[in-house]
Amino acid sequence: MLQFMPELPDVTVYVEALRRRVQGHQLRQARMRGPFLLRTTSPPIESTFGKTVTDIRRVGKRIAFGFEGGVWLAVHLMIAGRFHWKDRAPSLTAKNFLAAFEFDTGWLLLTEAGSQHRAALHVVVGDEGLHALDAGGIEVLEADLAAFEAALRSENHTLKRALTDPRLFSGIGNAYSDEILHRARLSPVAMTQRLDTESVKRLFHNTQEVLREWIERLRRDALEKFPEKVTAFRPEMAAHGKYGQPCPRCGAKIQRIRYAANETNYCPVCQTGGRLLADRGLSRLLREDWPRTLEELEALKKR
Repeated sequence: MLQFMPELPDVTVYVEALRRRVQGHQLRQARMRGPFLLRTTSPPIESTFGKTVTDIRRVGKRIAFGFEGGVWLAVHLMIAGRFHWKDRAPSLTAKNFLAAFEFDTGWLLLTEAGSQHRAALHVVVGDEGLHALDAGGIEVLEADLAAFEAALRSENHTLKRALTDPRLFSGIGNAYSDEILHRARLSPVAMTQRLDTESVKRLFHNTQEVLREWIERLRRDALEKFPEKVTAFRPEMAAHGKYGQPCPRCGAKIQRIRYAANETNYCPVCQTGGRLLADRGLSRLLREDWPRTLEELEALKKR
């Protein structure tokens, strides 16, 4: 089964929707289903109750709520976690209920499909505490070509792995890396330190272009409502989740490399010179250049 962790465009639109609803307002209380969500003990989550939200920001793939007094709540949705906004108190008995945050403007509900409880909530103090949760990757939409190239070439990985490594680039994951590489006409298994200068430039510009386009598309889809359908399997996607379907550029069938619980989608005509990559050797190459699970990838720490 394909997995989707909300990435930079999705988290950006979440943050914008939350700012409209809770920034400048008080958190009254929080209710959690069990102890597995909260990953820190000091300061206690109760220290945010009755406090006003002063800032909401994206930190990698986390959504961080800043409160007066310098305390932050940072939520990582992981693969199956999703936020929902309710104007009235929601039912807290649903099987997928994880947490509910009551603000003076409404309720923010956190759900998680499945039973593995991967979503995480950290309570930290100050920008220093928040920074400790960040793997250290550059913000691509704020970077110039030189910074992008330095990050890309800092280690020799496949392009797929490099784009999704949070120590190198912030907020990009399995779905949008497929879209970026398809747009840039680059193979997912090309090695970063062997890429020519023109290919690096093309990758840089297409990375920014794809991320900006998807932010705008998701904003339009939400129409200032709360984003409820957060998924990477969208008809507008060119490659991700499109195995066996025609490439929108050349008409060839989109192919895939499967490894562990992950999948890379690509067009053999546009990206690999007509060569199919879905053989055992290349699947093994990509698997060895990729942590075994998305959780392991997210757990990578900055150098």
